[in-house]
Amino acid sequence: MYWTLELASYLEEAPWPASKDELIDYAIRSGAPIEVVENLQDLDDEGEMYEGIEDIWSDYPTHEDFFFDEEEY
Repeated sequence: MYWTLELASYLEEAPWPASKDELIDYAIRSGAPIEVVENLQDLDDEGEMYEGIEDIWSDYPTHEDFFFDEEEY
């Protein structure tokens, strides 16, 4: 399983919180690449709910990770 920013971006509008099956269904319905579906299928399914993409990909960069000063522009 591997994630990139491009792949993770397909889940940004997912209906969080969501279960593994709900995320797979969303990825298929939204036309996400097969890699997204495969990554979701590789998740451990213990019946847990995922609150956001950070629960799936712990290294997902947040807004604070980018050093862009919006007030400057």
